[in-house]
Amino acid sequence: MPSEVPPTPGAAPLRYRDELFPTVTIAPDLAYGSAPDLQGRPVTLRLDLYQPAGDTARDRAAIVWVHGGGFVGGGKGDERPQVEAFARRGFVVVSIDYRLLSNGCSGSTLGTECTNAAAAAIADGKAAVRWLRSQAVDLGLDPGRITIAGFSAGAIVATGVGVLGEDPGASGNPGQPSDVAAFISVAGGLPDGQGVDASDAPGYLFSGSADDVVPHQWSVDTAEALQAAGVPAVLHTTPGGGHDLPDLGYLVQQSSAFLYRELDLGTPGTPATPVTTTTTIAPATTTPSRAPAPALPAAPGAAVGATPIGAAPAYTG
Repeated sequence: MPSEVPPTPGAAPLRYRDELFPTVTIAPDLAYGSAPDLQGRPVTLRLDLYQPAGDTARDRAAIVWVHGGGFVGGGKGDERPQVEAFARRGFVVVSIDYRLLSNGCSGSTLGTECTNAAAAAIADGKAAVRWLRSQAVDLGLDPGRITIAGFSAGAIVATGVGVLGEDPGASGNPGQPSDVAAFISVAGGLPDGQGVDASDAPGYLFSGSADDVVPHQWSVDTAEALQAAGVPAVLHTTPGGGHDLPDLGYLVQQSSAFLYRELDLGTPGTPATPVTTTTTIAPATTTPSRAPAPALPAAPGAAVGATPIGAAPAYTG
């Protein structure tokens, strides 16, 4: 089982490997779907759209980023440094909110509530993938190069979207495929490697051997199941590491190298086919990134628009 991906070769600057874009833009609070809460009331699902400023490419790769929080807390702005770092390398990134339907989950609190909460969040993640496909023409995306990544609960969602593609869920954007080209799991995975088969997406799993929130064994099981099914997998274990995000530079370098390899990003992408959409994306305002600042909470019901972004401390709950 490989534990790292070799650096991507090639002369600098190289898109997706190097920081080509000093600034990124954000269009916040775009609605990407709707699904019921535990009382059956509709919940509007929202995301923030990050793009490299001034980018003119039309067949770009994209990442759905899913925050952590035990399926009880957290928000789409919590891991902004990770999201922004990928966008600076040329990825289009959407950071999503999803339904939080538990009272708090961890590897030691598995039960019906947490299982249902995870399933709902995975359905929402698939809806975000479908939303990106529905917007591929307007955003200049290659619909075959859509991926998903996340931390903690978000990593469980990312893994679920990567390996449990049979049921699309009903959180929005029907008619679009829910599959992804690869997934990145940071302190996640699935117990016993469940659901893995040869049709699944390649996965890179980061995990600490002493993680006391999401068991390290979940990442081991998922990576080994992928490998046994003939699906490319990488498992990076931090000896003695806990439930934490890896060093930002290392995470982005390794993840980008993995995606570059698995998505064959050195070759031209496939143009998207026009589809009918109902979402209007406001023009983004470009400004330089700010110094680190406290994470901003999600703004339910905020008007769709665009504002500059700044880095925020990573959420590690």
